[in-house]
Amino acid sequence: MIRKYSATLHGHRTSFSLEPAFHDELKAIAAERAMPLAALIREIDDARGVEGNLSSALRLHVLERLKVRGGGLS
Repeated sequence: MIRKYSATLHGHRTSFSLEPAFHDELKAIAAERAMPLAALIREIDDARGVEGNLSSALRLHVLERLKVRGGGLS
């Protein structure tokens, strides 16, 4: 089930929709990097450029991190 979440990015509230498993993994990545979740989301948002949407960028970031960790996904 997809849930709606919100964060403040560059002083503006924004929302994104993710499955809880992706949100949990983003929280784990932020904790691993010793940074607030909002800072990680802002970093991903800044790197995504103008194409795509934030929800997709967040999912792709989680996927890439899992691949790097040896998740074996291709």
